[in-house]
Amino acid sequence: MNKVALVGSPNVGKSALFNQLTKRYVSVSNYPGTTVCLARGKMTIQEKSYEVIDTPGLYSLLPITDEERVSRKIIFGGDLHVMIHVVDAKNLERMLPLTFQLRETGVPLILALNMSDEAQKSGIEIQTHILEKELSFPVLKTVSTRGIGIEQLKEKIYELTH
Repeated sequence: MNKVALVGSPNVGKSALFNQLTKRYVSVSNYPGTTVCLARGKMTIQEKSYEVIDTPGLYSLLPITDEERVSRKIIFGGDLHVMIHVVDAKNLERMLPLTFQLRETGVPLILALNMSDEAQKSGIEIQTHILEKELSFPVLKTVSTRGIGIEQLKEKIYELTH
């Protein structure tokens, strides 16, 4: 089964996105040796099954907390097929350093500009096609609490794993 990890800083909407992708197929487990919980669920895209992992929040691939160590182990575990870096679109500039670190892992990456509706209300307009061209991987606007951009995200996941 293909594995997809949702990664990003705390409070960017990873869990809301996880819920949109997996619907009701959710199981939570403690990571061995810590009290940090991982949410794992399943989704199907065009009859292809995926395991989705909602990782704890992290700011950098140089871990300080147990949560960041767990996320790092998932990222470098060697069995991910796609990573989705979920970012707060209102604070993209602060979020991009982790994007660049994640790109260096070699795991196919998608940048999900979450809370894009809030960014737009704040007068921030991100030209995804330009950002996508500069980064050389897919960039999508999402609003995970309302399900906006979820189908496009699924299409990109399928493209990267097919």
